[in-house]
Amino acid sequence: MMLLTNDGRPHLEEIRPILKGGKPIYVDKPMAESLKNVNTIFKEAAKYQVPVFTSSALRYVQKAQSIAQGAVGRVNGALTFGPAPLQKSHTDLFWDGIHGIELLYTVMGPGCEYVSRVYSPETDVVTGVWKDGRTGVFRGIRAGKVGFGGTVFGNDGIVEIGKFDGYEGLVDAILTFFSTGQMPVKPEETLELYAFMHAADVSKMESGRKVSIAEELAKVL
Repeated sequence: MMLLTNDGRPHLEEIRPILKGGKPIYVDKPMAESLKNVNTIFKEAAKYQVPVFTSSALRYVQKAQSIAQGAVGRVNGALTFGPAPLQKSHTDLFWDGIHGIELLYTVMGPGCEYVSRVYSPETDVVTGVWKDGRTGVFRGIRAGKVGFGGTVFGNDGIVEIGKFDGYEGLVDAILTFFSTGQMPVKPEETLELYAFMHAADVSKMESGRKVSIAEELAKVL
């Protein structure tokens, strides 16, 4: 099954009857409008033992995938960028900022510990500090020319991630997911990715304070 409602708010109620059907489900981004409801979806999916997969197509940019597989050795840090329009009904970066942040997680992997955010009406700069000391930055764009991309700083080189190159990679991942039932991205990583964006909202409301992802997750788990 595919749940493709563009608005994340109804996803929790829409997915419940699908979970009872027992079939693997792909959920279009954003998975929900809040971290609490993202967690609830995964909890209910686990209860029914139904695999659930959600992802931005940016995860499957070919260059990003090659970097994730070791093309530049250890990734010491990364900077990604993308559009970040705001919707009052959703956690700020859930709407479109998720694309650039999913790109960041693709090359950095999970393990972010703290998040801080500098906000202006035209721009967001969100910095994550990983548990091993690496840093990842997302620049959200709300003025001027927009696009997707980034730079990775690796042991074996500094490289551009490359532009969005289409939906084929995501479609292939969905087809493999449906045929095998194996989730291409673990729920724990997806939940952390949404917690990263939620923590950025908390940081914005608290004047750029460094916010612990673990502490924010503990409030909803």
